[in-house]
Amino acid sequence: MSGHTWTTGPASALAGEIVVPGDKSISHRAIMLAALADGTSQVEGFLEGEDTRATARIFADLGVRIETPNASRRVVHGVGLDGLREAARPLDCGNSGTGMRLLCGVLAGQAFASTLVGDESLSRRPMGRVTEPLAAMGARIDTRDGGLPPLRITGGSRLRGIAYATPVASAQVKSAVLLAGLYAEGETEVREAHPTRDYTERMLAAFGWPIAFEPGRARLAGGHRLRATDVVVPADFSSAAFFLVAASIVPGSRVLLRAVGLNPRRTGLLQALRLMGADIREHAAREQGGETVADLEVRHARLRGIDVPLDLVPDMIDEFPALFAAAAVADGTTRVRGAAELRVKESDRIAVMAEGLRRLGITIDETPDGATIAGGRLDGGEVDSAGDHRIAMSFAVAGAVARAPVRIDDCANVATSFPGFPALARGIGLALAET
Repeated sequence: MSGHTWTTGPASALAGEIVVPGDKSISHRAIMLAALADGTSQVEGFLEGEDTRATARIFADLGVRIETPNASRRVVHGVGLDGLREAARPLDCGNSGTGMRLLCGVLAGQAFASTLVGDESLSRRPMGRVTEPLAAMGARIDTRDGGLPPLRITGGSRLRGIAYATPVASAQVKSAVLLAGLYAEGETEVREAHPTRDYTERMLAAFGWPIAFEPGRARLAGGHRLRATDVVVPADFSSAAFFLVAASIVPGSRVLLRAVGLNPRRTGLLQALRLMGADIREHAAREQGGETVADLEVRHARLRGIDVPLDLVPDMIDEFPALFAAAAVADGTTRVRGAAELRVKESDRIAVMAEGLRRLGITIDETPDGATIAGGRLDGGEVDSAGDHRIAMSFAVAGAVARAPVRIDDCANVATSFPGFPALARGIGLALAET
């Protein structure tokens, strides 16, 4: 097992106020649209994670000047829609599926060729779901067998708008098609059977591009310009999720999370936890950078197992590892269905969570698109996060109510999305050690 190791153990009541890092999805998009805009944009609250820094580095390689006056802030000197220039080397997305898929849409419309590469984990993730609709628009993109990276994008393709119905609920696929649509002749429309998060649509509108959107549908035409604008990135709900679960399951806890983004297409876990009996209250709801944010107060509550409603699944796809941790200690059985997408994330999240929970004494049965989890008491033991940042953090939280210490291997990739997690976790009382 590679990477560094965490040890977590039984914790007493968690308490405190914390601010989790900026939203990863919004940070990616803010850099991309600011780079393609006319003029200079300021991005406040930028996530200082490896994934988002990789996206910023790529745009620097493509000729965009990006300044870092201080941590969590970027000043992006936009080059306009047609101002990118060919990079001297392959563009390394690191561990970021969001970065690779969205960049594919942007680069499909350029006059020059590009190659997108990633780390070992990203190189196993399917990209056909993006390259196929882009090919229908006229893009030429070569992949390895099975639609795997690296992606070689031929320059000079003439793109045309399409009407596309997504077979998989994926904001990344929708976003890639819409970004390619900026460069396409005519109108591009994306329809979804299950609505996904609308960060790209909201941000395109904020940068002045005419776009019509509603849950499950987005439509735009080529031929316009992006205007520089300042973006304030809200705190990332996916990062807040681990603390929502931790404070819910550790007796006596009360934790306040400041200014968390509550995009309705992102907060399925919040609804699922409330169905399980969680005590999570919203205070001081407000608008910030086109997104609703609120302070979330979470107190310990006795959770009960539920059948996770199918209509919540697309709105919590990144938060399922945290939900599995909550379900493992809830009263009764939790059933997850309709979540086959989890098998092609940074790891096969269903299999890796199931294996880890079994090692800690929990009964869990996998299905192709989910799992049935019988809540119980967690034993101590050793689990492997398979290099998946969200799984590492989920077991760190679960270990807070285990009977004995839990060792979590291969945690180095937490830095991709949440580099300050161990310090914040310890700050509210989690017993987390790093080796």
